[in-house]
Amino acid sequence: MLKIHHLGHSQSERIVWLCEELGLPYDLVHYTRDATTRLSPPELKALHPLGAAPLIEDGDLLLAESAAIVEYIIVKHGGGRLKLGPEHADYAQYLYWFHFANGNLMPVIGRMMSVSRSQLPADHPVQQNAQLRLDRVLALVEARLGEAIWLAGQEFTAADVMSVFPLTTMRLFQPLDLTPHPNIRAYLQRIGARPAYRRAMAKGDPDLVPLLG
Repeated sequence: MLKIHHLGHSQSERIVWLCEELGLPYDLVHYTRDATTRLSPPELKALHPLGAAPLIEDGDLLLAESAAIVEYIIVKHGGGRLKLGPEHADYAQYLYWFHFANGNLMPVIGRMMSVSRSQLPADHPVQQNAQLRLDRVLALVEARLGEAIWLAGQEFTAADVMSVFPLTTMRLFQPLDLTPHPNIRAYLQRIGARPAYRRAMAKGDPDLVPLLG
């Protein structure tokens, strides 16, 4: 059985959610962030040099990196579900949005978080450039969700599993005003209506009300 090492309020929620969507059994091991640093506790760092979350065990395998874990679980245990293949009309869209989450969306929000903590004046070029890039990324997501109900197209896929964390729980660390983005907010409401998402969040982060608006 899969064992998921889950750090509270982190992107490891993706893995819990994925397993719920696929109906896979798993053992869930909870870890809590350090109250001062907000980083991983020593127990999680002892398992992986980076103190990484998510982290899964599958027999003798220990695997980190959320995108790698999602791909591994889908192929190894999920029968290929929630993944579009080359024969599918939306294959390219699936690939793009699956990788967009960690390739653009999270790094841009992370950069904004770092810049904000530097307390630069609003008219500083670094602050302005970080905000401009974030605005462009959110506008791209907003436009896509005006075209399709899910990021890959008409089917819910792992691209959605990858993309929801930066639009929700990551806002605990870097607030985002989604008021100008009604398509994103409607999308998050659709996510919040999914039974598997509700189960995953209740199991992984029972203290957290998901930020779906």
